[in-house]
Amino acid sequence: MSEKLIKGKITRISGPIVFAEGLEGCGLYDVVDVGEKKIIGEIIRQNAGRATIQVYEDDTGMKIGEPVVSSGRPLSIRLGPGLVGTIYDGIQRPLEAMFKDSGAFLLPGQRTEPIDTKKKWHFTPADGVAKDSAIAPGFVLGYVQETESIKHAIMVPPYIRGRIMKTFKGEGDYTVDDLIATTELDEEILLSHYWPLRKPRPFAQKLTVSQPLITGQRVIDVFFPLSKGGTAAIPGGFGTGKTMTQHAIAKWCDADLIVYIGCGERGNEMTDVLTEFPTLIDPRTGRSLMERTILIANTSNMPVAAREVSLYSGITLAEYYRDMGMHVAIMADSTSRWAEALRELSGRMEEMPAEEGFPAYLPTRLAEFYERAGRVTSLCQKEGSVSVIGAVSPPGGDFSEPVTQHTKRFIRCFWALDRDLANARHYPAIGWIDSYSEYADEIREWWDNLDPRWAKIRLSALDLLKKEQKLQQIVRLIGPDALPDSERLVLIAADMIKNGFLQQNAFDEIDVYSVPEKQLQILLLIMNFYERSLAVVREGCPLIKISQLAVKDEIVRVKSSIPNDKLEQIQEVERHLEEQMSVLERTYKKAENI
Repeated sequence: MSEKLIKGKITRISGPIVFAEGLEGCGLYDVVDVGEKKIIGEIIRQNAGRATIQVYEDDTGMKIGEPVVSSGRPLSIRLGPGLVGTIYDGIQRPLEAMFKDSGAFLLPGQRTEPIDTKKKWHFTPADGVAKDSAIAPGFVLGYVQETESIKHAIMVPPYIRGRIMKTFKGEGDYTVDDLIATTELDEEILLSHYWPLRKPRPFAQKLTVSQPLITGQRVIDVFFPLSKGGTAAIPGGFGTGKTMTQHAIAKWCDADLIVYIGCGERGNEMTDVLTEFPTLIDPRTGRSLMERTILIANTSNMPVAAREVSLYSGITLAEYYRDMGMHVAIMADSTSRWAEALRELSGRMEEMPAEEGFPAYLPTRLAEFYERAGRVTSLCQKEGSVSVIGAVSPPGGDFSEPVTQHTKRFIRCFWALDRDLANARHYPAIGWIDSYSEYADEIREWWDNLDPRWAKIRLSALDLLKKEQKLQQIVRLIGPDALPDSERLVLIAADMIKNGFLQQNAFDEIDVYSVPEKQLQILLLIMNFYERSLAVVREGCPLIKISQLAVKDEIVRVKSSIPNDKLEQIQEVERHLEEQMSVLERTYKKAENI
């Protein structure tokens, strides 16, 4: 190993950017140990042996002339059993293990294995796998029960060229460093392997998206759905609820695995995640949510270069579990802080800035991240997906700034957070005017199997909300009394949609999560109320009579009064609606006949 080391020395230091010479044999994106403290860095530019390096740790006190050593391999992360439930920093250092070693503050150059190398895992071979079996990249050799919720497939790494297993150990207890098999080319297969984090993992075939990622948030699932394998952005100004919305999706969505990346966010927000997630119960398994979660904590006071690389670490971990046939959801909070890291590093390298000081390659980097999402057939012929939900923090809530605008080019689901809704304590504060989803047609078949009325009722409700917005402009000028009853009814129905459907109470045990069946039934109730009310208004019924119906408030309360497992109680509300509307219909039809 020592003969492969390439040694150089530091010639210039500019914050997290270090310039070195003597590294002619190194490649772009090779990892290096920088300085006497051997802090981790990555070569991001080469020029005749003069390398530009970004370091992922604090380089305070570093001096010109200190050594730079490269082992000639790209920046990689270790993949294997033991990842789930772990809290990492941006370069896959386990924070809990490092806290035990050195206390609350990370020491420059501190190293800790990303996966516990002493723990033994019980390996069970897959059916029919034995010595002399034919193999290929992605071939499943066997399984390890990583947590109660995650069955970890041990796969042949994508870079293995051998096609026959020369040796195979079989069932037993092994560490991640133990040899499981060798190929006819004497290539070794362990329980774990390394993968370059900037390189997408290969797959057999990319598939079209067809299933929604159910989040339990009604405004998302019904109005602006995200598919498994899709991409979404949550833009919003300070305090509008980006992080809380992502927390809710991470807790309740039906993904098999969650990768939560805290990229440049405030330390108190990450503290909430780190302390809350281990205590949360997964509604599907009844066990701790951490048994299907990987956390990457890279707060705003940590080295800026590590913030830049943390997104790639998270997406690589997600692709690894996708290859096993899992549906993985990534929460990236926030891509704006990641873009700011790019801007700072670009300025240190004296590159020509583009709009608002961001580097000209910002769109390319955003595309590289979001394009790694998708639904695929993996190399082991299993279907898996990676869904990416990225928060965007535009300064002052200005959606025309570069990060938001470029993000919109690469995502297909846009959940725009509204400042007025957030100030009114309307949660989630996703605005129904500026938000959109391009996945509605692609997942329509799934909803049609549940209820073929979904597409029609969704569009009718959205149209009603758009009408209400236009009418509000008139109301602000001359008041609601100037409107005819049919248009004032629009205001009432839209208010029922806002309060009884779109708004959810995260502290209410019933309302915090809605199953798709309940979501649709609530919206059907509201729209049925509106359509029948409109009919009797046109027959001459005063609007005050409709406003005083007891069933109106009963419909709004369904979200918090009827649990997900007792949806048959909604039929009672439907019966009350039928009785009370029938009385009005009979009364005003008789009056018309007279």
